[in-house]
Amino acid sequence: MSNDSRVTEFLLLGLSHYPQLQTELFALFLMIYLMTLLGNILIITAIGIDSRLKTPMYFFLGNLSVLEMCYTTVTVPNILSNLLRKTNSISSSACFAQAYIFTMCATTECNILTVMAYDRYVAICFPLRYTIIMSKWVCLSLAAGCWIIGFVNGIVQTFPMTLLPFCGPNGVDRLYCEIQPLLKLSCTDAYLNKILTSASASFFGVCCLLLILISYIYITIAILRIPSKEAKRKTFSTCASHITVVILYYGALVFMYLRPTSSSTHKADSVISTIYCIVIPVLNPIIYSLRNKEVKRALKTAIQRYILGTCKRTL
Repeated sequence: MSNDSRVTEFLLLGLSHYPQLQTELFALFLMIYLMTLLGNILIITAIGIDSRLKTPMYFFLGNLSVLEMCYTTVTVPNILSNLLRKTNSISSSACFAQAYIFTMCATTECNILTVMAYDRYVAICFPLRYTIIMSKWVCLSLAAGCWIIGFVNGIVQTFPMTLLPFCGPNGVDRLYCEIQPLLKLSCTDAYLNKILTSASASFFGVCCLLLILISYIYITIAILRIPSKEAKRKTFSTCASHITVVILYYGALVFMYLRPTSSSTHKADSVISTIYCIVIPVLNPIIYSLRNKEVKRALKTAIQRYILGTCKRTL
């Protein structure tokens, strides 16, 4: 491709190393996608129909479930389509749109996980004032703020990238389009774009994680002051699922964006990016349903209602 021609499509090379496993990979990604949708829809349904889950914690969990479905829907269907068509191409406009939605989702998830940590901090450290501090209006405002910040940061990160000239090569060593590897393909200096990307990763990665850690320091101090061991265990159990999700999410995030460039390898980056946006979304509903008795009870009720309703309609 000549240097004066503009790239009109990119090649997603994340699966190009395994041409003999196309059928198996299609089945695997389809199963993961369906499990992600089913798991998160069940979580949202359970929260919607069970009055005991009408609390701020589960309201934010519902937002997180919507977010996880966005993650996979913007990436996995295109992967499945490419596996079926035995191609790895994606148009430049679709690639930029995918990069935007992915960035928006990543930013929003950092914010929501931080807000969920704040919710647990208020619930445990200020239990008598919890309903006042975390009022319905406050919860709606916090959730809206998370999504709006994600929307704006996605534009700030992606729009300048669309103005860059891409003259070739056009191979992206990922399963989907991300800003970081795309910037490496620009045929001009993307210095400003790299600064914006680094600033975003540092702010939403480091600052949000720091706020989560500070919240849990205060939570730990409050739990240690509880005299009863059983009360300590019950209090900690309300945070266990969130802690697990934070460790998984930020572990992948730090490995992807905040490690030294010298330690980066294309295969490792592709694997971690897959875990980051495809594997973690399917694990989150499992983590919250297995470790939370209230969610399990609500899911059981929802399934029973569905089965009973189906039986009544067939009779």
